[in-house]
Amino acid sequence: MAVVAEHPGVSTLTGTPKDVQSQLSRSHADRVLVVAFDHIKPGVFEVLAENFTNIASSMFEVLLQRQDRESLERLAEVLVPRTPASPRLLKEAAMLVQARKAVLESGDWLTAVEVAQLAGLSPRNPSAQPNKWKKQGLIFAISHNGVDYFPGYGLDRESGFRPLKAMAKVIEAFVGHKDGWGMAYWFRSDNSFLGGKRPQDLLATAPEQVIEAALDEVQEVAHG
Repeated sequence: MAVVAEHPGVSTLTGTPKDVQSQLSRSHADRVLVVAFDHIKPGVFEVLAENFTNIASSMFEVLLQRQDRESLERLAEVLVPRTPASPRLLKEAAMLVQARKAVLESGDWLTAVEVAQLAGLSPRNPSAQPNKWKKQGLIFAISHNGVDYFPGYGLDRESGFRPLKAMAKVIEAFVGHKDGWGMAYWFRSDNSFLGGKRPQDLLATAPEQVIEAALDEVQEVAHG
């Protein structure tokens, strides 16, 4: 645990909950704001801690003063990152944008309402059943602009557009390894285990092979 920075009227502490609690027991502060992270990389945490410190101290100063142009400019400077994003980060961001764009433009995705229409579900609450399938792990979804989209290739036309049984096995294999977007990338990518074919193209016709490919993917990730 460490004090990131000390400013008049504001101090910022970082560390484990136990470390911070110990320090707070000796603090004479009137008020305390705690921000907890369940899972975060050390490097990311350090950057956030520094930015939170600068934001807190500057906002405190601004609120104590009259909000003139100079104060607002100073606050704006603090809210903007101190240094430009690295070329590596920009490259990764561009790759992520391209990957998501390719997924969304593939035409393979349906809203819960569209799934309900295809499956002939009750029109009263059409999104209820698709969302229930997602919670049960029978199908996955990707979220974009606050809307869930379900993979059309995960539905069985022969069974009234219900989730293909193999989909649940694939999702089960990827639990803790891939989120909805991660599975979307995997399903649409050429897979060497499947002879260069895409998992989404074989899910209905060769489900056992796709399940084995998913298990193989997890094993490769686990062994680095």
